[in-house]
Amino acid sequence: MASTRIISVIGRKNSGKTTLAVALANELVRRRHRVMTIKHGHHPADADRRGSDTWRHFHEGHAERVLIASPDLRVLFERSPDTYDPIGLARQYMQGADIVLAEGYKAAPLPKIEVYRRAIAPEPLYDPGAPNADQWVAVITDDPDFTADCTVLHFHDTIWLQLLTSLAWDRSLVLEP
Repeated sequence: MASTRIISVIGRKNSGKTTLAVALANELVRRRHRVMTIKHGHHPADADRRGSDTWRHFHEGHAERVLIASPDLRVLFERSPDTYDPIGLARQYMQGADIVLAEGYKAAPLPKIEVYRRAIAPEPLYDPGAPNADQWVAVITDDPDFTADCTVLHFHDTIWLQLLTSLAWDRSLVLEP
């Protein structure tokens, strides 16, 4: 069995991280890779409906874990502290993935693809003088004048997604079993 790879998609709030992660996942699946994703949130997740059976098991019953299993979908609710460890989460929950796309986790020691839009922030998160600058695989931007020591792709480029997908696969961190 091949090792799982992991890479993070980062950027400022509303820069398009989710849109990019979805596009990358779709292109990787099109290339016949088994893709799994992790989304980091800064607020408690609210993925269940108040009063539903699973909500009641979790909130009223105080169950540590609740798994809802339906014919085509399983959802696990689990009480656990946020350890900010996407590598540990990938090892624990993403067995069998060819690649894991971790949205967020900008401080984690992972290869990074940054979405940078001038309308959102005057500067990217990428800092060529930072000790972790070598973690940046690419920056995808709408700024035609932006340059960096890593690969820079522009949304107006016709094949940016195909190039970025290849870079993501080639430069992702390989998690040894």
